[in-house]
This record gives sequence, structure tokens and C-alpha cells, in this order.
Amino acid sequence: MPSAEPTAPAPPARRRGLPAALSPYAFLAPFFALFAAFGIFPLLYTAYVSLHRAELQTPGELEWRGLGNYTALFTDPFFWTALRNTFTIGVLSTVPQLLMALGLAHLLNYRLRARTFFRTALLLPYATSVAAASLIFAQLFGHDFGIVNRLLALAGIHPVDWQNGTAASQIAVSSIVVWRWTGYNALIYLAGMQTIPVELYEAAEVDGASRWRQFLHVTLPGLRPTIVFTSIVSTIGATQLFGEPLLFEGSVSGGISHQYQTLGLYMYEQGWGFFHLGRAAAIAWVMFLLIVVLVGVNALTVQRRSRKEAVR
Repeated sequence: MPSAEPTAPAPPARRRGLPAALSPYAFLAPFFALFAAFGIFPLLYTAYVSLHRAELQTPGELEWRGLGNYTALFTDPFFWTALRNTFTIGVLSTVPQLLMALGLAHLLNYRLRARTFFRTALLLPYATSVAAASLIFAQLFGHDFGIVNRLLALAGIHPVDWQNGTAASQIAVSSIVVWRWTGYNALIYLAGMQTIPVELYEAAEVDGASRWRQFLHVTLPGLRPTIVFTSIVSTIGATQLFGEPLLFEGSVSGGISHQYQTLGLYMYEQGWGFFHLGRAAAIAWVMFLLIVVLVGVNALTVQRRSRKEAVR
């Protein structure tokens, strides 16, 4: 008697619920819900408030002004002072910070003793709170009893008024940013350097390239995406600079003559000092558009350089 052929198992019944193609979106839905509630909605509501006259005493009473807040903003000389200070402090803090970070990362990329200790030490300034760092630097740059002026006196230089001078106060505030973020960017550069193939350095060494030429022609091209990332992040951070200048002297106005008042301090002064929430919202949107423009210019510059090198 012939044996019966084994029958194929019946396909499992399809589970009830969402189709398999929609399940990833169901897992992502909580993130988008939170992003819409705490990201998109505040952004759009800030744009809505910037078109109205809103006061902190009566936040529920909105009076339509159109572009009146922006017009008043662009005719205020203190806004242009804050914009200029933001740009100056941003350059004074970003350029030395990234250059020092690149040099430290290059040194730590070699085989050194206690490399783990040095890498950990680089993160200590980043782990320090903004308040503690700003208060300590305010004492260091004190006019009468500051250590910086005492060191300058030993070199025969007269004491500098770090809190009232325009250039001096901006350098002092920038030094806080440089101290806090150099180690963080150095570790990012170090991680990028370790992704560069060792064969490239070996080939350059065989061709007789010195350490400096290897750095210029191997390390820097390999670090280009990392350098672009740190430049963009540092630009955004410089545009939003708030804690360091606020706590340097404890003044929202950024000094007696607004000599180091940034856009962040100016927005805080308008919203919580003068109670003009509508104008503060307009400043926030100007800062947002400024960041978009700066990031766009940076991206276009990188693309043009990449195209020129591809043509070569």
C-alpha cells in the first residue's frame, strides 16, 4: 500500500492588526508625536507670537502687529550691537577652539603613555557646568585681584579692564567657550583620525613625506566631513551663546555699554527684562534664520571645494 505523501503545513493565520508594512511607522510614531509637541508646535507658535504685540503681564492678550516687531527690531541699534558681538565672539571662540582641538587630537593619535588619562582629562572642562566655569573665569579676569592681570603685571603690562573694555570683555567671554569645548571637539577629531586607513600613512612615509606633509595631505582630507560637522555645530552654539556672557558679570545687558551682549542675552532682556514677548519671539526667529543661512553657506562652500578637487 503506497505511503501517503506528507502534506505541507498550513500557512499561519495572519495576525490581526496593522499590516507588516506599517509596523515600522507605528514604532516611530511616539518619537514624531513628541517631536511635534515639543519641537514643531513651539516653533510655529513662536512665529505666530512674533506677529503680535504680546506682553509678559498679559500673555493671553495678543494684538496683531504684522511685521511691526521685526521693523522695530531692525531699527534698534542695540540689536545690531548684539548681532555684531555675536559674530565677533563666535569667531574669537570658534576658530581657536577648532584649531587647538585639531592639534590636541593629532598629538593623542600617536602612541603615548597614559593616553586614556589624557583623553579623559580633555572631557573634564565639558563636564563642568557653565555657571561654575563662568564664575571662575570672572574671578581670573578680575581687574584688581585677577590672576590674569597679575601675570600681565609680572610681564610689565598694565592691568586690563576685562569686564568694561569691548575687545577685552569679548576675549574673556570667548576664553570660557574655548576652555569648555576644545576637549570635546578634540575627541571628535580623534575618533575621525582613527577611521583613516593606516595604509595611507605608510604609503606617504614610503614616498618620503614628513609628519607635517602627512598631516596636510592625509589627515586633513580624511577629516573633512568631521571638520564640517564641528564647524556647523560650533557655529550654531556661537549663535545661541547665552550662559557664558550672562554669568561673566551677572548682567543681562552684557556690560555697561552692551559691549558683549549676544543675541541670546538681547532676546532674554526683551522678553523677561522689558516684558516684550512678541519682540523676543521675533528675535528667536531671526536667530533661527541666521543659523539656517550660516549652515547653508557652510554647506555650499564644502560642495564647491569638493567639486574643484573632483575636477583636479
